[in-house]
Amino acid sequence: MKFCTRCLYPENHALNITFDDDGVCSGCKVHEEKDLIDWTQRSEKLKNILESYRNKSGNNYDCIVPVSGARDSYFIVHAIKKIYGMNPLLVTYNKQFNTDTGVRNLANLRIQFDCDIMTLTVNPETVKKITRASMRKIGSIYWHCIAGQTVYPVQVAVKFKIPLIIWGAHQGLDQVGMFSHFDEVEMTRKYRKEHDLMGYEAEDLIDEFDGITEEDIVQYVYPDDKELERVGVRGIYLNNYIRWDTKVQHEKMIHIYGYETLSQTRTFDTCNDVDCYNYSDVHDYIKFLKHGYGKVTDHVSREIRLRRMTREQGIETVKKYLNTKPKNLKLFTEWIGITENAFHYIIDQHRNKLIWKRNEEWKWESVQNLTPESITSDSIENARLTIKEKWTNFPITDTKKSTDHQNKYIIIGKGVPGY
Repeated sequence: MKFCTRCLYPENHALNITFDDDGVCSGCKVHEEKDLIDWTQRSEKLKNILESYRNKSGNNYDCIVPVSGARDSYFIVHAIKKIYGMNPLLVTYNKQFNTDTGVRNLANLRIQFDCDIMTLTVNPETVKKITRASMRKIGSIYWHCIAGQTVYPVQVAVKFKIPLIIWGAHQGLDQVGMFSHFDEVEMTRKYRKEHDLMGYEAEDLIDEFDGITEEDIVQYVYPDDKELERVGVRGIYLNNYIRWDTKVQHEKMIHIYGYETLSQTRTFDTCNDVDCYNYSDVHDYIKFLKHGYGKVTDHVSREIRLRRMTREQGIETVKKYLNTKPKNLKLFTEWIGITENAFHYIIDQHRNKLIWKRNEEWKWESVQNLTPESITSDSIENARLTIKEKWTNFPITDTKKSTDHQNKYIIIGKGVPGY
């Protein structure tokens, strides 16, 4: 397996990755732009874009901001409302794998920013049916979450004639340098289908075998081009206009608004994805079984590029988390109604056979190195970045409890402080 000589991304990254003659990946090369861009100028450009969409009559919202009880939701709303003075409508898709931490964060976000919010909760039995289908077809338990999170804001934009949608970081740009910051890439149906949804639109899940009907997938159907053009729907990404640093951003949001963090099973990043039992647990374990790497690789590569972590520290961190078994697998299998053996049988069909094989005892083992060797070479030394900030752990906030607290998924929660 070939790895980037600077970060730890492998050549089989799911979003596709390229390497230059020195072995430095495309994601690292695009990340270098962050030190070249005039971010003050970019901020002014963002201000002008926002101003052109401001609702002067006051009879509608200025923009839509998709949010959750995690990730950079607080920072995005803070920037759009507090810094740029916009009046956003917040929208959220209920992924139904909710933790009580995520429910509290979302409730606190509504209170702190005094914004209106719209929530889509799909029938739980329909979600289970779709999840069983996406597991079988593409080896994903998270398709419905990604589909819902990326389509509901667009549906609301069309319905209420609010043309501007503001997203956080573009994953393809941020991880693998699929685009440059200078491209100022925006939301597209094509990227969503090919990368976010792994090639499957909602209509592609309709299947007699899985019992999926047109009625089941209606909430996940993307508006057609004529509807988008009629409203003029446009989705921009803030990391094209703001120097993105999720650790710094979350530390500010903890200090200002009381954002809660949570330890994760398979990574050291305690700030992102605290709202979901599965994202850095069962979902990430599936990613590891399919591709041989996980969220810890994403997070280590980000920290190396931000000059906070050395490559050697990154390798040791990946080794610590990469093979960690999920803590919440039983919770998921009981929710969806299958055994753990059935879960593994389904996911095993989606393993990359160039990475995994059965040994003589019929156990899976890797046939590739899943982490780079801790060695130095001229290419690695030439690619090495100077550390600018001493590494410190991601913050752990005081653990709170609420009336929603329970060791199972919270479909609907209040986020009210309690016992």
